[in-house]
Amino acid sequence: MTIQGHPVYPGHPCPHSTGQGCDDYANRPKEPCINFNCGWVVPASPLPDWMKPDNAKVIVIFNKTTWNGLPVDVAVPVGRRIPLRALNWLKDFSARSGRPLLFSEQLKEGGVFQRGQLFSAHGPQEFQQFVTEQLRAGRPLW
Repeated sequence: MTIQGHPVYPGHPCPHSTGQGCDDYANRPKEPCINFNCGWVVPASPLPDWMKPDNAKVIVIFNKTTWNGLPVDVAVPVGRRIPLRALNWLKDFSARSGRPLLFSEQLKEGGVFQRGQLFSAHGPQEFQQFVTEQLRAGRPLW
């Protein structure tokens, strides 16, 4: 994402991040800051206590987009990869709820995180094919 012209990704935090919050919270932009809804804090979140982002090392965004009328959830790692325990929980939730899941791995070259991410899909085979086609064509996933 980009915040006030600054690319933000692992290894390149927002220039307003203190590591504990925002040093310019009153002036934060609507996109992406104000409109961001971490799945951990949304009302009636289905995430268990251990899935808090600083513990599970994953940020979940519910209803980021839709596919065939279904809400699609997105999970991004805090670090390079989503830990297996958290990823397995998310895949199980996806299967139980019928909600397709997009999840990513941060790209790292020469020990440095890159801006790009490698996305994968979990859910119906048709959804996985759709995501593969979107990625091959260079089209955004949302």
